[in-house]
Formats: sequence, structure tokens, C-alpha cells
Amino acid sequence: MILPTERDPRLVTIRRGGSLTDADHHLLALWAATCAQHVLDLFEQERSDDPRPRHAIDAIRVWARGEATMMPTRAAGGHAMAAARDLRGAARHAAYAAGQAAVVAHVPEHDLGAAAYAIKAACAAAPRDQVEAVRHRECQWQREQLPSGIRDLVIDDQHRRNSICWSVFDTP
Repeated sequence: MILPTERDPRLVTIRRGGSLTDADHHLLALWAATCAQHVLDLFEQERSDDPRPRHAIDAIRVWARGEATMMPTRAAGGHAMAAARDLRGAARHAAYAAGQAAVVAHVPEHDLGAAAYAIKAACAAAPRDQVEAVRHRECQWQREQLPSGIRDLVIDDQHRRNSICWSVFDTP
């Protein structure tokens, strides 16, 4: 479970009673796509013939440009997550990262789902003695990709929801 029981109004769009602007919603979506794209090869190495996770990442980028509506974008996310169901390890987490990225169009808070699953994918692919170092590197890399306009919001949200996101955002 990556969504909190109590929603942060900063991550709810203005039209739904929160304070998140469309521009910042699009930035969250693009950042989530970047996180998922970073580990997509872990899925594609195992299932090179399945385009669903890649399609989900492409779909959220198209949505963020205003060239698609939420419904087909969210559906692409669901299809990417379906691609994960019979997998284990890094490939499964990478497909879930792509799916979570696409559903940011529907619920902005799924941005951390994409990031957390991407970190889990990187860790699952790492040698056992390097998992913690890989987790820290992936988290740091993701933070370096954050646009300045949403950086403080996302890092604050990571601290707030870290415990329900498998504690992957703990950093030294």
C-alpha cells in the first residue's frame, strides 16, 4: 500500500479541492516516468516481447504534454501492472513502476509508487551484499531528477510516506 489513509491536499489537484496545479501534476508524472524508465530494462530483459510497461511510460509522457486524456493513460498503467503479475523480482517491480507512473494521471500520489517500485527493482537486481548501497544510489539518482518546482514537495512526501513505501526512501 503506497497511498496514505489521509490525503495531503498539496497532492490533490485544485479541481478536486487540493492545491496541486496542473503544471505540477505534469511534473510529478514526468518524474515518475523517468524513475520507471530507469529500470525498465530489468523487465525487458525478461520479457522483451511484452510492450505494456514501455507503453505505460510513453502514455504518461503523452498525457503530461496534454495529448491524451486520463482514462486511457490510467488503463495503460493497469496493463503494465498486469504484465507484472506472473513475474518475480526485478522484472516484476520494474513493470509495477511503469504502471504506477501511468496512473499518476489519475492520482498524483502514485508518483512515489513509481519511485519506490523502481528502487525495489534496482535492489532486486543487485548482488545481496550491495542492496543497501544500490538502494541509496537509486534514491539519490531519483532525487537528482526532480524538477526544482516539485523537489521540496516530493522529498517531504517521501519522508511522510516512507513507512508505507517499504522504507526505500531512508537515506543516510
